[in-house]
Amino acid sequence: MSDDEDIAYVKRQKVVHYGSLEEKERQRLAEKDAGAEDGSDEDSQSTDLRAALASGNIHISDEYMDIEDEGGRDKQQLLEEFERRKKARQINVSTDDTEVKSTLREMGEPICLFGEGPADRRERLRHLLAQLGQDAIRRKQEEERERERELRKDTSETTWYHESTEKLRECRIWIAQFSLPRARHRISTAKEKLKTQGPAASDSQLHAKRQELYKTLRSLNINCSQIGDTRPISFCEFSPNSQMLATASWSGLCKLWTIPECNSIRTLRGHNCNVGAITFHPRSTYLQSESALNIASCSADGVVNLWNLKSDEPISTLKGMCPHRVSRVAFHPSGRFLACCVFDHSWRLIDLESETEVLHQEGHSKAVYDISFQCDGSLAATGGMDAFGRVWDLRTGRCIMFLDGHLKSVLSLCFSPNGYVLATGSEDNTIKLWDLRQRKCEYTIPAHQNLVSRVIFEKLSGEYLVTASYDNTVKIWSNPEWTPIHSLSGHDGKIMGADISPSGKYLATSSFDRTFKLWTPE
Repeated sequence: MSDDEDIAYVKRQKVVHYGSLEEKERQRLAEKDAGAEDGSDEDSQSTDLRAALASGNIHISDEYMDIEDEGGRDKQQLLEEFERRKKARQINVSTDDTEVKSTLREMGEPICLFGEGPADRRERLRHLLAQLGQDAIRRKQEEERERERELRKDTSETTWYHESTEKLRECRIWIAQFSLPRARHRISTAKEKLKTQGPAASDSQLHAKRQELYKTLRSLNINCSQIGDTRPISFCEFSPNSQMLATASWSGLCKLWTIPECNSIRTLRGHNCNVGAITFHPRSTYLQSESALNIASCSADGVVNLWNLKSDEPISTLKGMCPHRVSRVAFHPSGRFLACCVFDHSWRLIDLESETEVLHQEGHSKAVYDISFQCDGSLAATGGMDAFGRVWDLRTGRCIMFLDGHLKSVLSLCFSPNGYVLATGSEDNTIKLWDLRQRKCEYTIPAHQNLVSRVIFEKLSGEYLVTASYDNTVKIWSNPEWTPIHSLSGHDGKIMGADISPSGKYLATSSFDRTFKLWTPE
């Protein structure tokens, strides 16, 4: 037999109790009475417990937690979190990381956290917008605009002028007496030329002459390339007799070179930092004595030096603009005045006879970068880093034309020899032609692929325009069609300066590659 067969199973039977219920009830009542007698002991124990609590020997917390309320609060927070996540998924956030950073900056949040990538940053912005509301930034911008409007209302707009001496009035009268006869002569010459040549004859002759000129310009090639300095050459200009070239460098040195051999004549030492421009006196190398004032230069420390053609040291130094940078200097056609473009949002007119500042002209909201005088000497055009240009009447001091059209800084200006066309070159890579008679922009040339550093009209008749750019090219444009004639490439760096010789035979360019080049027709 197996072990399972040896086990005997006993069936449990129902237990039956016998006896009277009365006996059981009597026992229950007796136990109840006994419990009532022991109550005095419990009272004494509770008294001892209260005494111990009062003495501080026993600490029992009387705080109670409502289990149901705590569970309801957690549930409410969980529902709110789900609602926020749902709202965040519905918010549209830009995929452009730059816009995401800009939005975070406007909200006053850090634009980047440690170890955070573009996707994490975008998700953080989404959650912030979900918490603050999608219109939070819009409301903040509206509040800022409203605050600006209030500030404008509080600020009274008044026109004010620099007070000057009687010297300025005398200079304005002198400029008027100088410029009016020149303007009369220019207009009468143009009228006589039109009368002597019939319209048909003049058109055919002009066309043939222009075609011959354009053919010559298309044959321009590098005649000489010279390393001019150890630093970039920022500016170059021909002398009035076209036999000399002046260059300015970021090393603080200015140099004079022979043309067309490009041999060094003299090094002018007087600046301690970057030289921005160098220019010849209108009568230099012709009527001006070599020992008199022939050249002016300016630098980034606000110093303007005046030079003669015999010494390598300045004959005079003007420090009235310090410590502001002077970007350009230009002689008035009379040679008596020198204009300086200053980075304190103004330009100055210096009387060279007394070497005193006669005009401190403001009008630009940012630094003034370049200036150009009209051939008569009555007008001056200035271009600024505020993307605007202004034309000033030197005889009255009024701004007669506001040049609004460029998108970025105006870096170069040049008046045409005809006296009423003005060219401006800008950091927005374009050139604009302005007609002073119609007081508007006549034409816009999308000229280069980088900023335009220099614009120059041909100095005899203005039949073509030369532009230099930071795209390493120089381009020649016809006048008045403004079509490209030729593009010159040869520099290895940005072209910072260019000039056309008064004789029209040479073209010079200076570059960031520390060289200047002389271009001549083949």
